[in-house]
Amino acid sequence: MPSREEVAYFGAGPAPLPTPVIEAGGKAFVNYNNTGLGLAEISHRSPTANAVLAEAKSALTTLYDIPEGYEILFMQAGGSGEFSAVVHNLVSVWVERRRRKAEEALGNDEDKLLERLRKEVTEELKVDYLVTGSWSLKASQEAARLIGTKYVNVALDARKANNGKFGRIPEEATWSLTPTKQEGGTGSAFVYLCDNETVDEFEFPAFPQCLEPQGADNEEDERIVVADMSSNFLSRKVDVSKYSVIFGGAQKNVGVTGITIVIIKKSLLPPQTATPPPALLHKLEIGGLPGTIVLDYATIAKNNSLYNTLPIFNLWIASQVMVNLVKTFGEQKVSGQEEIANKKAELLYKTLESHPEVYQVVPEKSVRSRMNICFRVLGGDAEKEKEFLAGAETLNLTGLKGHRSVGGIRASNYNAVPLDNVEKLVRYLEDYATK
Repeated sequence: MPSREEVAYFGAGPAPLPTPVIEAGGKAFVNYNNTGLGLAEISHRSPTANAVLAEAKSALTTLYDIPEGYEILFMQAGGSGEFSAVVHNLVSVWVERRRRKAEEALGNDEDKLLERLRKEVTEELKVDYLVTGSWSLKASQEAARLIGTKYVNVALDARKANNGKFGRIPEEATWSLTPTKQEGGTGSAFVYLCDNETVDEFEFPAFPQCLEPQGADNEEDERIVVADMSSNFLSRKVDVSKYSVIFGGAQKNVGVTGITIVIIKKSLLPPQTATPPPALLHKLEIGGLPGTIVLDYATIAKNNSLYNTLPIFNLWIASQVMVNLVKTFGEQKVSGQEEIANKKAELLYKTLESHPEVYQVVPEKSVRSRMNICFRVLGGDAEKEKEFLAGAETLNLTGLKGHRSVGGIRASNYNAVPLDNVEKLVRYLEDYATK
């Protein structure tokens, strides 16, 4: 049986964790700080749990330089749960902001307020999605399931520019975003993107120019940009101020399954933006609203992420990963991890590109993911890919099988994958191509 050090695991998630964190986690699971209890057994409302929560928030704030005007939430239900949460919460924000303006114009006449809001929902409510891969596609489908297809504007479907497949992104000028007030429109409730697509090996190379703040006099007239960063979280420097909501499941770069991290502008939460009364949402008949309370950002923020039972052991694992990144990179912060991630990805891509007769990288070079390197062997020959995977397994190079929906080979280059393991894979790629 191979040891942990002998196995080079490249699975897409759950992903490997730093060995020191795993070892410390084993002790903490049995007896945390000599309390006689494991971290999975303590109350989520205890001083110990609150200390873990505070440490996690502090480390994340340091790594990402999160501005003062943001709140950090720790939730459950994973990235897929956020597909729903984003719709529930941000369409509610859209309704509340419209209700407030209507009240300023019409006073407290409930019938007139309701009539105006119904008209605005019917004529103006839109949510924009940039569909660049399987996960953003699923997110847009969830929005359509919840509130109806008529409200969902797929502003970009990258398949249309690539013969029905994901793998490149057309010019921003071709995207059909809902026009903002500055552009002569009314704006959408939000614009949604997936920063890194694990299945289709797509990663936004930079923040889209067309989503940059437009300098509106009123912040409420700016686009609300939402990013799913589940699979490239803490792998590169991010200007948090350009986003209204960033979320990510922990099980790629931060921790174990069971924790979802949300970074959200405080202006989207009470007291700056109140939660509209459930009775109003019922009358407006926007499907899916109000949403489940355990995915309600305002409720989770008000209760310091402890409205319901948060898995404190899982949170502690994420906290230790982040604290270790702070200690390792110091003033470099997440930029230090970015340098390592880039180096590993460059090694893999360079090797694949040096043998084009054997390996074919899936997406266009300009949007290649640093986290998920997807390629085919001999043009997707099924038997040769099985042979490649079997040979890798004999060398303890594991987790390389591509996603079931697309096949092929996928090497996930998450933060805890050591450079040594990437170099082992590079040697195998060279040997296989030249045998």
